[in-house]
Amino acid sequence: MRNIAFSSEINIHKPALQNFAFSFTKDNDDADDLIQETFLRAMRYANLYKDGTNLRGWLYTIMRNTFINNYRADTRRKKIIESTEELMSYQLVKSSTRNKAEGQFIGDDINKALDQLPPAYLVPFIKYFEGFKYHEIADELNIPIGTVKTRIFEARRLLKAKLKMYN
Repeated sequence: MRNIAFSSEINIHKPALQNFAFSFTKDNDDADDLIQETFLRAMRYANLYKDGTNLRGWLYTIMRNTFINNYRADTRRKKIIESTEELMSYQLVKSSTRNKAEGQFIGDDINKALDQLPPAYLVPFIKYFEGFKYHEIADELNIPIGTVKTRIFEARRLLKAKLKMYN
């Protein structure tokens, strides 16, 4: 089918498509935009339409898929806008100065609590915190793996008790 003939044939279905588009958008202007986009896609993919099949159904499918794709894109765009609004520069400056001071106090308290741990608990805990696996710590300290797990557990428990104000 030539483009001019195809264009005039799809224009016959415009009134039915307007009702269908309005049922999606609930706004006349948005419905007109959706119809226009549907017609553009139909013209672009006219070679995929098989003569003798249901043209109105084909156009409905294009419209529905176009609406769904636009809705998904709008949803993603709104999420990006919402997350950037939360991170305005004046908010970041205010929070970063406050967080820097708080972080320094917390860091000092953590170091004091670590200094109070017995060396038997401190060494396995620090190794674990640095990313070593239980079996690696056990091999390095020449102690059973169960002992490593117990000492790390006890170190956590003691630190949690000393730092409960930050809980």
